Amino acid sequence: MPSEYLPILIFIIIATAFGLGALLLGMIFRPKKPYSEKLMPYESGITPVGEPRYRFSVRFYLVAMIFLVFDVEAIFIYPWAIVFDDIGTYGFIGMVIFIIIILIGYIFDWKKESFQWD
Repeated sequence: MPSEYLPILIFIIIATAFGLGALLLGMIFRPKKPYSEKLMPYESGITPVGEPRYRFSVRFYLVAMIFLVFDVEAIFIYPWAIVFDDIGTYGFIGMVIFIIIILIGYIFDWKKESFQWD
């Protein structure tokens, strides 16, 4: 075993021991008084209503994916804005093309009324 990896192995052993030790101490010392309200599922601070296996509309997932697309767009635009002075015209044209592609997708979703929650 190479000696360079020994500190990493020691760190992994200590981290695992700390995690398992914290769980074990919690199991030993925490109060154990279960009752019906405590064992009930927690749903955003309110009492759960309806069947837990409720099927969501496909629109919910479409809006979630649209959010992810625009979130990724923001992730790409931020570093571009930081180095804007250094990348020149080529970088500017590349980002304009990227924004146009995202804008076309946004307009497509708008026309398909994906943003409506009817």
